[in-house]
Amino acid sequence: MGGWFRQKWSGFRARVRWPGTGGLARRLALFGGGAVVVFVVVLGIYWSSEPNPFSVRQNTAEKLAASGNEYVIGSATTAAMIRVAETLLDKPGGYLTNDIMPPGIYLDNIPNWEFGALVQIRDLSRAMRESFSRSQSQSTEDPDLIIAEPNFHFDNDSWIFPATENVYGEAVESLYSYLTRISDQDNSDAQFFARADNLATWLEDVETRLGSLSQRLSASVRQNRINTDTAGEPAAAQSTPANSEVQVQTPWLEIDDIFYEARGATWALIHFLRAVEIDFEAVVEDKNAGASLRQIIRELEASQGTVYFPIILNGSGFGTFANHSLTMANYISRANAAIIDLRTLLEQG
Repeated sequence: MGGWFRQKWSGFRARVRWPGTGGLARRLALFGGGAVVVFVVVLGIYWSSEPNPFSVRQNTAEKLAASGNEYVIGSATTAAMIRVAETLLDKPGGYLTNDIMPPGIYLDNIPNWEFGALVQIRDLSRAMRESFSRSQSQSTEDPDLIIAEPNFHFDNDSWIFPATENVYGEAVESLYSYLTRISDQDNSDAQFFARADNLATWLEDVETRLGSLSQRLSASVRQNRINTDTAGEPAAAQSTPANSEVQVQTPWLEIDDIFYEARGATWALIHFLRAVEIDFEAVVEDKNAGASLRQIIRELEASQGTVYFPIILNGSGFGTFANHSLTMANYISRANAAIIDLRTLLEQG
């Protein structure tokens, strides 16, 4: 009988998992893994917050104070571009577009925001190099802007050899050098020319960018559009035939990407236009265009309103749910129309 009990007890012990060091290790591993997952998720939420706006006037004063120079024409625009570029690199999480580790690798809203702001930096840096810093088409280009402009056009998602952040950082350093040189009263080699014609040239690029964003945002709802590619020009031609009516719709997975790209573009543009208010004040007032410029800024500021829903909704135009893309497109279209009016005023003799 004793042998029978010992046999049954041995079988029972084999079937029952008694707590020991192995079970404790597994529980600790599961707890540690869960804590890491929670930490990565919380960190991703923190990194996904959009940067706050900054005061253009205060930023200009701070940047000039570092070099000990006083305000000159062009200081506000250059300082604003430096600050926007620094925001891309120094905001929470740093520059995320080229991240290959979590949480950056799975975040897409802020990388698209970064691209929208980057496009505006690229356009302004090109205008600075080709127009704002030159008195005429035959004048020489500024050596600092020769470095900054192509560096900002470097691949925006290069992880290494070289990393995108390093190349953009070199561009920022060149802009700092340019800012120091134009604000140095003893240095006449570096200049910034505030004229109506070069401002109108840059605004034409802005107008094109905003028009494209507005169309892409509006395409969140399927639309049938009349093909106007060659409208208004009897002799106009295109490479291949196209239908007279086209159907457009943004793929569902790209709707939030375009929305945040537009948010980044308008965020950067608000600061650039506020800088233009300062540097081109005499030009704008001479054309009686101050109200137009302020209205553009107001429309763009409205596009930065808080999104209270955790995801970007894509309801139909008159449906039950909101459509965040159409709301954004409305503000951008109104700002774009005001830019067209402003450019017309600047181009008048």
